[in-house]
Amino acid sequence: MSTIREQPIFSTRAHIFQIDPATKRNWIPTSKHALTVSYFYDATRNVYRIISVGGTKAIINSTITPNMTFTKTSQKFGQWADSRANTVYGLGFASEHHLSQFAEKFQEVKEAARLAREKSQDKTELTSPALSLTSHQILPSPIISSNGPGDDKLFRSQSADMEMTTERERIKKMLSEGSVCEVQWEAEFFTLQDNNNKLVAALNEANANVEQWKKQLAAYQEETETLRQRVAELEAQRGHESSGEAKEEPSPALEALEQLVKARDEELRQLKGQKGGSWDMDEECEDTRQKDLERRNTDLERRLRLAEQSLSETLSERKKMYHEVAKVAEIMDMKIFELSELRQDLAKLVESN
Repeated sequence: MSTIREQPIFSTRAHIFQIDPATKRNWIPTSKHALTVSYFYDATRNVYRIISVGGTKAIINSTITPNMTFTKTSQKFGQWADSRANTVYGLGFASEHHLSQFAEKFQEVKEAARLAREKSQDKTELTSPALSLTSHQILPSPIISSNGPGDDKLFRSQSADMEMTTERERIKKMLSEGSVCEVQWEAEFFTLQDNNNKLVAALNEANANVEQWKKQLAAYQEETETLRQRVAELEAQRGHESSGEAKEEPSPALEALEQLVKARDEELRQLKGQKGGSWDMDEECEDTRQKDLERRNTDLERRLRLAEQSLSETLSERKKMYHEVAKVAEIMDMKIFELSELRQDLAKLVESN
């Protein structure tokens, strides 16, 4: 109801303070964060007010009167005194420009309140001349006489005053109760509006997170596909090498060495046969042949060691390749696990939205 009758004419954000009632010097902050402070115009009562609501509580509910003054105490801070609330309000703004805007609007509203009061007084004087005349005529009546008629007039005057006072108190009470209800409704309205803004911001953030997670999911899928292709290639290569190992025969180097050894053995047997057939062979020639055979045997042993070393290196390289394949498979399993968790989180988020 108050939002229909009363409309905001200017709004800004500021940190709100109130003067310490004990010291009248120190400022007490009324909220941890900056709040919305608005000028409202009540068309029914023709009054201007400054209102700020924090949560469900009206922190500022100040009716502007012509005798109020807004004072700039620094480049970003201003204050005004409200005699009805028996306090002094202080506002801390984010910039000097915001402070100047609020001060200018305060001056405009103050002037509008002054004009509204003057119009109201003019209407009262024009519409109630009989009431003014009656009040002037009733006041001297108790002094005219102390006899019966005068006492009767005095009693009637006092009864009328008491009735008027009672009526005024009743009207004031109704107005105060109405103001309290209006403040409560305004607080509830601003609370709902604040909650709505928070929900909209949370929804936008959730949508942004969903888009980011979708991009991350696509990147993970692409990376997983690449790893799968790499693993398939390595497995194919390993299978090819394994099948080649199973079917391949001894290497050409080993075959050549074996044939050479056989040839040397055959040659040695022939030499031994020749030695057995010719007992008169010269000892010097025998020593030369023996040295030649030893040299050849040493050369064969050296080649055999080289072949064994080459075979050992080949086996170590294959083992290293197997380790790489296992490592890539492990990384792929981890990525697949992360991808499944990300899909679950995305499904939960979509269900919650």
